[in-house]
Parts: sequence; C-alpha cells; structure tokens
Amino acid sequence: MSAAGPRHGVGTVCAFDAEAGLGEVRAADGAVLPFHCVAIADGSRSIEVGAEVAFVRAAALPGRWEAARLVPLGRPPQS
Repeated sequence: MSAAGPRHGVGTVCAFDAEAGLGEVRAADGAVLPFHCVAIADGSRSIEVGAEVAFVRAAALPGRWEAARLVPLGRPPQS
C-alpha cells in the first residue's frame, strides 16, 4: 500500500452479518478487508454474499485496512 492515499479495488463480498452490520470483501489480490454496513455507498445497509463490488481501501486502526465506499457492480452473485 502506498502512502499516496487510498487505492481503488474490485472484489467479492465473502461474508456479511446483517444483524451486526459487519462484512468482508475478498479483493482481486486475495486480501480480505472488513467493512461496516455504513460503507455501502447506496445507503441500503445490506449486501448479498457473492456480490461483486468496487471499493476503496481506507486506513482503519493503526496498521489495518478496511473496505470503504462499496459500490455493487450490478452483476448477480455467483452461486
């Protein structure tokens, strides 16, 4: 990760707990990044596991990264 700022990425939602509002995105490079439901850009607060998304890697706690500004790419999840 460069110090120049957040990186845009594409990945797949690999976990989402609607009750807790917490999920994870597996990026194309294999990294698994956590996210909170408020990071879903359309304001829905819900997303399906398997959905492809565009996102920004953002700094979280010191030394950690998270997915932010998740935008579903409009393709149906793969079963």
